[in-house]
Amino acid sequence: MSTETEALERAIAIKGSQSALARAVGKKQAHVWYWLNKGQVPAEIAPKIEAATGGQVSKENLRPDVFGPAPTSTPSEAA
Repeated sequence: MSTETEALERAIAIKGSQSALARAVGKKQAHVWYWLNKGQVPAEIAPKIEAATGGQVSKENLRPDVFGPAPTSTPSEAA
């Protein structure tokens, strides 16, 4: 399973269901199912998922090919 798929699964879990995530980003549940099973999250939707999950799932995790690798924090930044 790809890290992008894992990120989408985390977003679904955070929102509670595919339907809830779909509503949060203005799409239908079938779109979320498709992204999960057949395709990938469209680049324009990734920031909406990031916002809908309160930043717990980043656009970089959903589409590293578009937004680059996910940022990492160092211990000095976390303090």
